[in-house]
Amino acid sequence: MRQVERAIFDVRRGLPIVLRTPQDDVVIQPLEGIDDETLTSLAALTGHAPGLVITEHRLACLGAPAHEVSHAVHLPLSADQRAGDVVAWAMAAEAETPEASQPATPAETAALGLMRRGLLVPAALSATVAPSRREAVNALIADGTLLVVSLEDVQRYDEGDMTSLKRISEAEIPLAEADRTRFVLFRESDGLREHLAVLVGDPAQWADAVPTRLHSACLTGDLFGSLRCDCGEQLRGSVAAIAERGGGILLYLAQEGRGIGLANKLRAYHLQDDGLDTVDADQVLGFGDDERRYHVALQMLEALAVTRIELLTNNPGKIDAMSRGGVEVVGRQACYGKLNEHNRRYLSAKAERAGHWLNDVLERDGTHATRRDISSLK
Repeated sequence: MRQVERAIFDVRRGLPIVLRTPQDDVVIQPLEGIDDETLTSLAALTGHAPGLVITEHRLACLGAPAHEVSHAVHLPLSADQRAGDVVAWAMAAEAETPEASQPATPAETAALGLMRRGLLVPAALSATVAPSRREAVNALIADGTLLVVSLEDVQRYDEGDMTSLKRISEAEIPLAEADRTRFVLFRESDGLREHLAVLVGDPAQWADAVPTRLHSACLTGDLFGSLRCDCGEQLRGSVAAIAERGGGILLYLAQEGRGIGLANKLRAYHLQDDGLDTVDADQVLGFGDDERRYHVALQMLEALAVTRIELLTNNPGKIDAMSRGGVEVVGRQACYGKLNEHNRRYLSAKAERAGHWLNDVLERDGTHATRRDISSLK
């Protein structure tokens, strides 16, 4: 899987890669940072005008009919297409409805998986290498200019959650909410993400069902105290609650913005400033309601020999993910932050559209946010 991990590294740097299928070679160019010269160069390299690959979520925002079986869609581009128009199709709040679209090929669908893994906008340029250009492309592969990776390997990596964790380092770090705390750092095999297991109290004294919190990292809330969410208060409140219960675990997971990454979370915030709620803003960028996967949390609990937990969460999806992964969830404790004028709409969207258990907080306030419907973006 090393070639796939190298491919993820290259697309994060904005470099094109080659996906090799049994039939063709397909050049994939990440969308971020493209200009008109990028489109011209890609066409010259492959002998074909590139197309734009976007997700079904983004296609819905553009008002085009969905394709029944495809999770990704190919939009043909004209030879004189401008980069600004392409970027608008991929991520602008308002853009013209494309005249034509077709289901993406397996290679193009896999390419969007690489973009997600690299925390990029899930959109890419795609061009199949023409027979007349194969020799030139193979020469660039041979001299190391272009990286080639097989479609089969990318699919296995994405579908099988091939990322493995290594336990790297640990230390005692007393916290304001729990003075006996040990941090254990885990690193993913591709090196992109590091996750922390925060062990509160003496593991030998933990309850049979270990109080556990799965906390997705939120730089703006956890570190800077952003009022747009309640993450920082949930983080510190969870540590305190776990300490009061005699100890347990907080898994601090590198899943910023429900898995879309910090850059995309800031883009989503900008869209929310124009009236969208958090779910619709993510969909405008091409993401689903929640891009997080919890196989990493399951691996961390396995490494810590924990199989029964009481989960501190308001998210039914976390309970389901742990149960399906073989961890027994014997109970749940709510985990609330404070409601304020800046996060009210965000929390309302989580409750009303994602099913989070936040009614107690919202009903005390007596206010539910009104969202701007995504259909208005057509």
